[in-house]
Amino acid sequence: MSQAIRFHNTGGPEVLRLEQVEVPPPGPGEVTVRHAAAGVNFIDIYYREGTYPTALPSGLGQEGAGTVVAIGPGVSGLREGHRVAYVSPSLGAYAEQRNVPADLLLPLPDGIAFATAAAMMLRGLTAQYLLRRTCRVAAGDLIVVHAAAGGVGLILCQWASALGARVVGIVGSAEKVALARRHGCSHVLLAGDDVVARVREIGGGEGAAVVYDAVGKDTFIQSLDCLRPLGTMVSFGNASGLVPPVDLRELSKRGSLFLTRPTLFTYTRKREDLLQMADELFGMVGSGAVRIEIGQTYPLQEAARAHADLAARRTVGSTVLTL
Repeated sequence: MSQAIRFHNTGGPEVLRLEQVEVPPPGPGEVTVRHAAAGVNFIDIYYREGTYPTALPSGLGQEGAGTVVAIGPGVSGLREGHRVAYVSPSLGAYAEQRNVPADLLLPLPDGIAFATAAAMMLRGLTAQYLLRRTCRVAAGDLIVVHAAAGGVGLILCQWASALGARVVGIVGSAEKVALARRHGCSHVLLAGDDVVARVREIGGGEGAAVVYDAVGKDTFIQSLDCLRPLGTMVSFGNASGLVPPVDLRELSKRGSLFLTRPTLFTYTRKREDLLQMADELFGMVGSGAVRIEIGQTYPLQEAARAHADLAARRTVGSTVLTL
């Protein structure tokens, strides 16, 4: 048996319950992982609220780190005691133990702690594909990052800065300005500023090459207006709500813009791609070029409080549940 966070109907943080669940022996191609830590992300809120539907009752959480405690038939290259981390399209990381497909597991370097790994798998791999594959950012590019003091934002800004990009970070409060500056932003703007005018001023009148927008509905048009002609709008989150239907003429009249709505699991669906992405992420963290900022930790039983704080934007950096 394992303690796990479950929800039986969608709603606010109060629907989350700590329950005892049975963990069967791992099946073919599976491994049982005992978690030391699990990451908390905005996408977890979307599932809990029903924005992203899932069969109920359900577990929650898509990234975790811990130790292999059992191995199913047909699994090679892993043994009990191995340190591993993962991000999974299926929910259930808010748990003491769970079975995970072996082809999702990544060997965790000794120099990376479990909590750090749980804080960076989804966020760090997201930053990797956003910067290196969705739009390959190069030295000298001006980019805009919304929620720059958030879990993905802090990694994204550091990584982009290491690539030589000029990073304009947008944050929700004055208290987060210094944090964003320490993590790679050459300029930091408050969400209430005249963001478009400031970005165009910083860009010499041209605007940005790329905008990375995880906020969604409230900032979508503003983000389009920040772009230079032929710029790329990357919408990868819905913190303020879903973006309404878009008239594609909005792209043409702003200078033949590009618009994409990517998801991590499209980029990691091939094992070789996942390994390459993780190798690059572990290298950036191991070298010190990217520091993982864990702003707050909560015990597993306080998952509801973690969700409430994240939704209210009382958090900075990454949020982790410890087990």
